[in-house]
Amino acid sequence: MATLLYRLGKTAYRRWPFFLVGWLLVIGVVGGVAGTMSKPFSDAFTIPGLESVEAAEKLPELMDGAQSPVDAASIEVVVAAPKGHTLTETKYADGVTQLTTALAKLDAVPDQIPYLWTPAQAKAAAPATANAMGISVDQAAAVLKAQLAAQPSLSADGRIGLISTAFDVKTVADVTPAMQTEVLDTATQVAKETGLQVEIRGAGMQAAGGANASAELIGIAIALGVLVLTFGALVAAGLPILTALIGVALGSIGITALTAFTELPSSTPMLGMMIGLAVGIDYTLFILSRYRSELEHTDDREEAAGLAVGTAGSAVVFAGLTVIIALAALTVTGIPFLGWMGIGAAITVAVAVAVALTLLPALLGLLKSKAFGGRIRRYVPKRDADGAVLNNGVRFARLIGRKPVVWALAVVIGLGVVALPFKDLHLGMPSDATAPADSSRYQAVKLVEEGFGPGRLDPMMLVVDARKLDGDAASKQAAYAKVADWARGLDGVARVVAQPGTDKGAIILIEPKTGPDDAATDTLLKDIRAGEPAVEKETGVDLAVTGTQPVMADISDKLNSALVPYLAIVIGLAFLLLMVVFRSLLVPLTATAGFLLSVLATLGATVAVFQKGLFGIFPEQPIVSFIPIFLIGVVFGLAMDYQVFLVTRMREAHVHGATTREAVVDGFRNSARVVTAAAVIMAAVFSGFILMDDVVVKSMGFALALAVLFDAFVVRLVLIPALMYLLGEKAWYLPAWLDRILPNVDVEGEQLVRRTTGSRDDLDEDSPVLAGV
Repeated sequence: MATLLYRLGKTAYRRWPFFLVGWLLVIGVVGGVAGTMSKPFSDAFTIPGLESVEAAEKLPELMDGAQSPVDAASIEVVVAAPKGHTLTETKYADGVTQLTTALAKLDAVPDQIPYLWTPAQAKAAAPATANAMGISVDQAAAVLKAQLAAQPSLSADGRIGLISTAFDVKTVADVTPAMQTEVLDTATQVAKETGLQVEIRGAGMQAAGGANASAELIGIAIALGVLVLTFGALVAAGLPILTALIGVALGSIGITALTAFTELPSSTPMLGMMIGLAVGIDYTLFILSRYRSELEHTDDREEAAGLAVGTAGSAVVFAGLTVIIALAALTVTGIPFLGWMGIGAAITVAVAVAVALTLLPALLGLLKSKAFGGRIRRYVPKRDADGAVLNNGVRFARLIGRKPVVWALAVVIGLGVVALPFKDLHLGMPSDATAPADSSRYQAVKLVEEGFGPGRLDPMMLVVDARKLDGDAASKQAAYAKVADWARGLDGVARVVAQPGTDKGAIILIEPKTGPDDAATDTLLKDIRAGEPAVEKETGVDLAVTGTQPVMADISDKLNSALVPYLAIVIGLAFLLLMVVFRSLLVPLTATAGFLLSVLATLGATVAVFQKGLFGIFPEQPIVSFIPIFLIGVVFGLAMDYQVFLVTRMREAHVHGATTREAVVDGFRNSARVVTAAAVIMAAVFSGFILMDDVVVKSMGFALALAVLFDAFVVRLVLIPALMYLLGEKAWYLPAWLDRILPNVDVEGEQLVRRTTGSRDDLDEDSPVLAGV
């Protein structure tokens, strides 16, 4: 591999115009597909085959065309009069009428928005309801009054009211930001004119709120500062930023183009940008740093570029492969939206690797001697008596080597303590309650909780399927009533609303006493499902519960059950890959053990800060269900990045005759500075995403930034060298039979020798000099 990459690096340097034009063509083609064939992203976090999803899909057939709650782009308008006033006062009642009239004029909203707050309103709505249901006006009036009594839409004090409608679209995925903005702007305008407080929530509004552009800028600014300190030259510092931005742009365009062929979650582009930007800067940094190092041994810049790509580029390929494996393996979980998020992020990583291997050397060929222009300081390292570089990496490695047992125990105990809150992990899914505190969605949640209780936020829907039940309409209605009576008797139920059924089935709304993110609500869901068989036997109907909370709970259970198989696949494949890279059994084992420590500590800290509200930085909220499994995949890949970059230099020294202790020091001499810079850059990029409005991206940015800091500075730079010292020569043990089986990929380019003198014209320009051949 090193030989092939060496040739690739030289070719890209020498024929830089062709490579630059080639990248422009790729961007143009992918951009053309994205611009002409792309479709909207989806905010539906659903999994085919779940009981709750299948129950929701039955509703259109059972209820004569009623839309499935999974697809419905619902809008709940929460209206509040000022403190001390009620919505039934003439001034504010007129304001509500003005609001519904204004919303009904919008193209994306139905032309009529009915609401029932009083018995008089229910009586007025009876004729239209009777016509729609095919019953008498008196029957319709009775149904509406009963529904109003069972589930009032006006708070007890008359101050807060609920108005339900939906976007006039087939599915939530069809809602556009412009439609949401139009609804919000209308509500804001009416609120300003009437003195009402108007807040909007619902499934149709959950895509609202864009990215904060300053997030990426903050991370990039910090990265640029670190690169300036690392290279001491402005041009060199800008190259990793430039190539990373090009890679992220192409990756994002590619993800957008992918929507032409499949439905992708709305978080995919942001997560791809987050990961692609971080690894893109790091991969270029490693190759560029090696290029500068090679220039100390030769004046031939083309040769130096070839050697840099052949050596550091090999490490980049395997580091990128570990990340791609970890992300792409999310597809085996059987969870479509999670798998596509992993694929999207893997695409950006693959693009970052390709950019580092080809675009960077092409830019070096373009710039030539100006690649390190704009110098602000000259790096002149100190050297020891043997002439070897004596830097802080060497000093730190020797410090660890004095008491490796103490350092190893300190890391294990310290990260173990940080991981303790992980035992209290409570998973949930993005909802209005996890929206930004200053958003209309979140304010609507607070008003609903104040006026109606937390259970009103997401009532469960008990779907009653009576198609197998013999009997007339009266007997079926009696069966529906028995189901409703059973539901009322369950612990934790605040209200039960039996909606009018058909001869095929009915919907019974169950409103819990607790909110959708409360553990008690999960207990109620389990109790409902546990009692379903007995009720089905008694009544002859089939029961299934659906709704936002049951769907989210089922998704969380599915994610948890997929975690162990996913870990086995990722760790197994990566372990094999690392055995090939390091030609060792114990080095991959220590790498994996260190990863488990860092990811557990990261999850513990995330639970403490996000779920328990430590330091008051974020409001208390459950951890988004797919974050642990996604975090494990991403962190494993990134952790192996640092393991590859650091330990391959140790192995290179060991192969050339150094003892393990000397190899550890040499690895730190050559790589600690770059790994430190890369970790700071990656953590800075991830930290910037904490400023995003999207709670998924916000919590993921926090967790990834913390994971990088834990893994790079605590595990890779402290624990791993301590373990290497303790293992000694055993660290490189590999059974002879396994050594014969494993391919020798020459990751660090051991066969390549530096051409320290002479011109490249002395030898075949496409053939490296081979050591020992």
